[in-house]
Amino acid sequence: MKRITQLLGIAALSLTFVGCSSNTDTPENSGTSSTEKKGVIAYSPLTLSNPFFKVIGDNIKAEAEKHGYETLMVDPDMDVKKQSDQMDDFISQGVTAIILVPCDRLSIGPSVKAANKKGIPVFTVDAKCAAEGADIAGHVGTDNFQGGKLAGEAMIKALGENGGEVLILDFKKANSCVLRVNGFKEVINAHNAGRTAGKIEIVAELDGNGARTEGYKSTADALQAHDNLAAVFAINDPSALGAYTAIEEAKRQDQIKIIGFDGQLDGKQAIKDGKIFADPIQHPDRMGQQIVKNIIKYQAGEQFEKETLIPATLYDKAAADEDPELK
Repeated sequence: MKRITQLLGIAALSLTFVGCSSNTDTPENSGTSSTEKKGVIAYSPLTLSNPFFKVIGDNIKAEAEKHGYETLMVDPDMDVKKQSDQMDDFISQGVTAIILVPCDRLSIGPSVKAANKKGIPVFTVDAKCAAEGADIAGHVGTDNFQGGKLAGEAMIKALGENGGEVLILDFKKANSCVLRVNGFKEVINAHNAGRTAGKIEIVAELDGNGARTEGYKSTADALQAHDNLAAVFAINDPSALGAYTAIEEAKRQDQIKIIGFDGQLDGKQAIKDGKIFADPIQHPDRMGQQIVKNIIKYQAGEQFEKETLIPATLYDKAAADEDPELK
């Protein structure tokens, strides 16, 4: 019996030492700090139904994970009221930073100011917030004015010496789209200066809402009003593809050229198939990565460019034919 008692005592003592050694942190086994999340970066785009904003979001998430941050991605579905409610949720949750593609560049202002008051930095990507008094910590986007100028140059090439009547499908709620149209008009106005023939005339500027359905409806209306319509400039691929559907239904696809914007996969495929003439393309992957890098620098108190504009590049049929991503 005495022998059994001694053995039990030794076993208990051994377990005590084992327990102590397993709870001792060493550089080799203390993995807690490496897996612990540093915070949450929240992302509310214009809409996730547009693949462009999903690509930005996927790259935000991947870059955030590299730096130990979680990502909260929500879809306001182009509704500024819904986006404002999402901002309220972000604020109540105490997120580290907010990345925003404003559904309305002015109406989102009060929500941005509310985040400012709570000390939560708000960054914008793709489209800016233009609300007075709203503090934006940093912006990453396309050089939309330069991209609009590329669209104007592509339109001149598409119409040739004859020129013709043009419909613009705009989206005035987004500052980025306003800049695209301004750049486009600058090039067209310069082209028309001093000409008596071969002018390019903008006969209508309608809201395409950045979506296929509205792009289709607005183009269908313009076709009824303008028998000699020669081309369409749409501020993104979804509205350009909606325009093509209306033009095809009217059996005028061989007479009307379309210039889009974005360079989404379906837009690029449409260029290869001859439905769209060309696109100034954006680089959403780089935009998502860069905005997170700026947030990390902001958190560390480091200097960074408060506005980063990535130039657009023109994508035409020749580029589409060489694109390995396309069918």
